[in-house]
Amino acid sequence: MAKRPAKSPAPEADDPPAPIAAGPNVPELSVSELANALKRTVEDRFGHVRVRGEITNYRGPHSSGHVYFSLKDQNARLDAVIWKMTFLRLRVKPQEGLEVVATGKISTFPGKSSYQIVIETLEPAGAGALMALLDERRKRLAAEGLFDVERKKPLPFLPAVVGVVTSPTGAVIRDILHRLLDRFPRRVLVWPVRVQGETCAAEVAAAIEGFNALPPGGSIPRPDVLIVARGGGSLEDLLGFNEEIVVRAAAASAIPLVSAIGHETDTTLIDFAADLRAPTPTGAAEKCVPVRAELVEQTATLARRLASAERRLLDANRRHLLSLQRVLPAGTQLLLNPAQRSDRAGERLRSALHRAIDGKRLALSRVSHVLARHSPQAELARASERLKGLHARLRQGLAARRSLAIREAESAHRRLDHAEQRLRSAFQRVIDEKRAQAGRLDQLRKTLGYEQVLARGFALVRDEGEALLRRSAEVAPGARLTIQFVDGKIGARAETGDAPPPPTPAPKGKRPKGGSDGGQGSLF
Repeated sequence: MAKRPAKSPAPEADDPPAPIAAGPNVPELSVSELANALKRTVEDRFGHVRVRGEITNYRGPHSSGHVYFSLKDQNARLDAVIWKMTFLRLRVKPQEGLEVVATGKISTFPGKSSYQIVIETLEPAGAGALMALLDERRKRLAAEGLFDVERKKPLPFLPAVVGVVTSPTGAVIRDILHRLLDRFPRRVLVWPVRVQGETCAAEVAAAIEGFNALPPGGSIPRPDVLIVARGGGSLEDLLGFNEEIVVRAAAASAIPLVSAIGHETDTTLIDFAADLRAPTPTGAAEKCVPVRAELVEQTATLARRLASAERRLLDANRRHLLSLQRVLPAGTQLLLNPAQRSDRAGERLRSALHRAIDGKRLALSRVSHVLARHSPQAELARASERLKGLHARLRQGLAARRSLAIREAESAHRRLDHAEQRLRSAFQRVIDEKRAQAGRLDQLRKTLGYEQVLARGFALVRDEGEALLRRSAEVAPGARLTIQFVDGKIGARAETGDAPPPPTPAPKGKRPKGGSDGGQGSLF
């Protein structure tokens, strides 16, 4: 019989399990292949799920438009993503700390070896959470001042055009038109919108902004008042009128706005931002226009009261005039005293005129006596004689002044000629002195210049760069030199030697000491 192999001892509880050796038939997978296989498995197993949790790590849309956050409960956390187009269609937007029910599919992200839910729809987790969300939004918008009473605008008493933002097919628009026709027919402009659904909020906000953008006096009349209306419904049905975009559009409206959303017990955020809240769409129509019959009756009543008041005023004025007439005296008595004063004033005027005429006659007689003593013909003759004497004296004075001016002109001409001669002689002397001085300076320049030194037998030595050489140590053997004499320049080349040759005695005069001539360079 074959011998059985001995049994191996049982592993202890704390020992790790023995590794299973991979057989040669197990296929090898790349990381991408394994990740894609896991992705397909997870998506097949959890194709469509509904998950309830609290939103955390929400930072708003990414630059790409996608939204990333997490859903968590007490024990676990799940990554979530909402693609850009899905996020734009969502009726309820994600917010940090909001408990929601997310519907979507589970998938994996191979780049991070993690799984996530791709959300398709998002809704609050129950009415309590939705009401908490709306209350938080109401408080935030109120803190911005969008609900302040100071922002409310009064409605016009009788608008010419009424703008209505509602669904064109519902019973709301028919109720509004019927009520306006009963009370006071007005022109109505309807901006059709969806009053429920994902696009409701955007369409209502665009309608309010569109009415406000109409120019006054344009082809389409600009409404004097707006009505935003919708019939009754559940809280979810009215969510579009709780959106922030609708509230801000209502608060920014320059046209007075009346909100009529749902029944009297329904309250939405647009009611706080509107200038007036109506309990129902019919009530909104009643608040926008008065009753025509009541206005006609009120006008007739006021007209009757005005006519009665006019009659009472005329009767009172007539009675007052009669009482004043009884108090006043007769007209003839009122004129007696003024007539007497007029007669006395006439008498005083006549006597004053007589006295004034007598005084003027006396003064005239006195003047006539004085005029007789001073005849105008005699005064004219005496004045003519004085004028002739003055004319003769004037002619003599003019002749004497003319001769004096001629003599003064001749004397000035002579003085001018004498001054010109003196100026010419002085100018010539100055020129001669300057010319002599310039000659002396030129002679001094020639005497002090190095040309005179060269004429006495000296020479200037320069190197190839025309630099002046003062010592033999500055001359390199074989260097090309330029020697300048008094009558020109010659080229030379320096030779090597232990000592320079003895200097040739100068033909005349003594050689200056130090081998230099007043800073003109070395001479040899």
